[in-house]
Amino acid sequence: MSTFGEITALWKADKKQYVKKSTYAAYSLLIQSHLLPDLGDKEDVVEEDVQGLVNRKLAAGLSQKTVRDILVVLKMILRYGVKRGLFPGHQIDVIFPTEREKQDIEVLTLANQRQLMTYVKEHFTFLNLGIFICLNAGLRIGEVCALQWNDLDVASGVIRVNKTIQRIYLVDGDVKYTELIVDKPKTQNSIREVPMTRELLALIRPLKKVVRGDFYVLTNAASPTEPRTYRCYFNKLQKELGLPRMRFHGLRHSFATRCIESKCDYKTVSVLLGHSNISTTLNLYVHPNLEQKRKCIETMGKLFR
Repeated sequence: MSTFGEITALWKADKKQYVKKSTYAAYSLLIQSHLLPDLGDKEDVVEEDVQGLVNRKLAAGLSQKTVRDILVVLKMILRYGVKRGLFPGHQIDVIFPTEREKQDIEVLTLANQRQLMTYVKEHFTFLNLGIFICLNAGLRIGEVCALQWNDLDVASGVIRVNKTIQRIYLVDGDVKYTELIVDKPKTQNSIREVPMTRELLALIRPLKKVVRGDFYVLTNAASPTEPRTYRCYFNKLQKELGLPRMRFHGLRHSFATRCIESKCDYKTVSVLLGHSNISTTLNLYVHPNLEQKRKCIETMGKLFR
């Protein structure tokens, strides 16, 4: 009978043919960091082993999402081994502790968002333009880093989001290294067209007359900046402006929140964000406040009067 480590090597060689380089890199990192140290020498993996792995990873501070990602890879490898008769098959059910606290998403207040947008317009740089784009179009950091001038269509007034930049971690035996890649977004829904606001279009239109279409927007050069570098720039800008500290992704959250506050329908907001399904949008951004709940109950009560 083969060991889990030997089956994993066969699975990786097979999987590499069918998935994107970034996906393969993510799988490899999870395997190298979490699965092989715990299970590599085992000739059988049973429910007790998997539950113990889950408990240890959660105790070490990993999020439930990360641990669930580890389990997804583990189950793919186990299915591969069982299907080829290399590994015994078992029913494995894992119990997660109940998540009692839900983290609030980071969103700029309307006043802080106005302050940031005003600053960008009064202190124009290409890096600042990227922040303005994210606030007005909800792009992810990898998407705005990958944005080229050709993707900004002033004639139709839309941004065409069709690629992303990310630094991936590659594992080759004992050697680990990183590589910056430009690739298609992870899901088909992320490939989308986002209309530009009038303010954004006013900034972009004169620039399009003098820039090269194949240059990247944030650098106005043939080479892009990477998300880590841009994230550092945004953190420094927040500090300079005295804004409450939040992650770069908060710009996307702020865009979505402003759309919801403007009474945009949820399906349209979901499409603008490039979410795979509307439930993601609803779970993240649609949380009625007490006043909205009161209005709902009052409307319902009128039926019985």
